[in-house]
Amino acid sequence: MEFHLDRSSALPLGMQLRGLIEYAITFEALKPGEKLPSVREMAELVGVAPMTVAQVYRELKEAELIYSKPGSGTFIADAKDTLAIRSQDYGLLHQRVDELIDCGIVMALTAQELGALVSSRFNDRQRQRRKKRVFLIGNFIDSARDYAESVAETLGETASVEATTIVDLRDDQALRQRMADADLLLTFAHRRREVSQLLPGQRVLNISFIPSENTRRALASLDPLARVLVVSIFPEFTALMKNGVHRFAPHVDQITVMQRDDPALEAQLKNTDTLVYATGAEALAAHLQPGQQAFEYRHIPDAGDIQRVVLPLLQQGIHNASDTKESHESK
Repeated sequence: MEFHLDRSSALPLGMQLRGLIEYAITFEALKPGEKLPSVREMAELVGVAPMTVAQVYRELKEAELIYSKPGSGTFIADAKDTLAIRSQDYGLLHQRVDELIDCGIVMALTAQELGALVSSRFNDRQRQRRKKRVFLIGNFIDSARDYAESVAETLGETASVEATTIVDLRDDQALRQRMADADLLLTFAHRRREVSQLLPGQRVLNISFIPSENTRRALASLDPLARVLVVSIFPEFTALMKNGVHRFAPHVDQITVMQRDDPALEAQLKNTDTLVYATGAEALAAHLQPGQQAFEYRHIPDAGDIQRVVLPLLQQGIHNASDTKESHESK
């Protein structure tokens, strides 16, 4: 893909570059295993200092969105690999078993009686945890609920999927406590770092999103002579919005992309035939005049990604860090 930074924007170039890559991962412009330009190559491509690119790559590695192979380069991480079940800490398990045995000895239980008790409790807990609990953390609650419903439809009886937003997660301690028992948290690539910070130790997976069928159909149906205004909410994503529209409406030449908080937006709205707004910016449609049309550039979770990555992980029985707490001894 091409990497272009907006030098007229007040957003720092490094933040733009990081957002560009995060957005591209989320919306599949960059796919797992795809190689990124080296630090020096990327610096030359986008016209920034190599130190800036190195910092961006470092932050993306910390978020487990990219990885490096010594001597080979830097690559887009596969979400499934980043959540591969790590080697278990059998030392802790042995400690817990020893504590259980000591308790059984004090109670004068035989090995057979203790074994039967463990087997019975194990089966009970397994039945209780048969259906996994998944949370989808989005930017806006209405769209997050739609995303959660779509994911739940793909997962079937494997898991229940509840929607929330990054704002609610940040502000609601009770919600964070309730999510401590979740088997898996799903979010956008650019939100993964913040979710992980708010819920340390939890399994957080970024999933891919694709334009919905309605969005693709609406873009393909645009009048070739229409003056199209595309409005993005997140500044770091603006660079790819125009490419997304061009992908499904290559026949349209007059496409302007702006951010929702741009002071010139109000004037631009008066001179457009069709408004294409990002999810969360639907209020802009109320400012249009008769004869102007508008529709949302809505994404949906990639069902193929859910089947390929999320479903197998849940079927394998992912355990989060709360397993180490006495109140959550097994999943």
